[in-house]
Amino acid sequence: FEGCGNLADPCTTARTYLSTLKFCALTLAFTLLIGFPVAYFLAFHVRSRTVQMGLFLLCTIPFWTSNVIRMISWIPLLGRNGLVNDTLQGMGVIGSPIEGLLYSDFSVTLAFVHLYTVFMIVPIFNSMARIDRSLIEAAYDAGATGWQTLWSVIVPLCKPGIAIGTIFVLTLVMGDFVTVGVMGGQQIASVGKVIQVQMSYLQFPAAAANAVVLLAAVLMMILGLTRVIDLRREL
Repeated sequence: FEGCGNLADPCTTARTYLSTLKFCALTLAFTLLIGFPVAYFLAFHVRSRTVQMGLFLLCTIPFWTSNVIRMISWIPLLGRNGLVNDTLQGMGVIGSPIEGLLYSDFSVTLAFVHLYTVFMIVPIFNSMARIDRSLIEAAYDAGATGWQTLWSVIVPLCKPGIAIGTIFVLTLVMGDFVTVGVMGGQQIASVGKVIQVQMSYLQFPAAAANAVVLLAAVLMMILGLTRVIDLRREL
């Protein structure tokens, strides 16, 4: 426990963890908002298995390159003189470039969503693909509307996929330090970034202590999810 005494000021540590949890919450919300409709479309509106596999392959194309290259691709778009600012200025929407698009919480969250949405799509699609279509037909026969069928039949049956996707996204975001470093311009703190900096300065006890705390936090979140959703029974 030598490293526990080398941790930063408790307030600073708390702010770092809160910042990381904020990124987790935002990324989880946006990946779910994007991933659920995409998975729904693939599962219920694309009938051909070949087309489904082709669209899945399309989703994985960005993973053929490294995370850093995918993140750097946002810089020409979000920079002060980037495509987004130039377009908005050309349309007369803004008078001067928006500074907060790059090297900010916005750019970090955007990169996280870009990188990890596929980890939400796949498990949700897998859950939807296993739904017995006769249940949906029975709901319609009973007079349920499309929204009622979605909320009362499809969403409850997709809980295992949502839980697994949530575990993937939370685990990846909590330990990520490259995205925060590149898209945050080395100005935004996260737990993973703190551990990486401590390792680079050979502060191994402090890094180890932070890593243990991070691992405990992730395990507690996963345990909380498994308490809400019994994955063994649902799967």
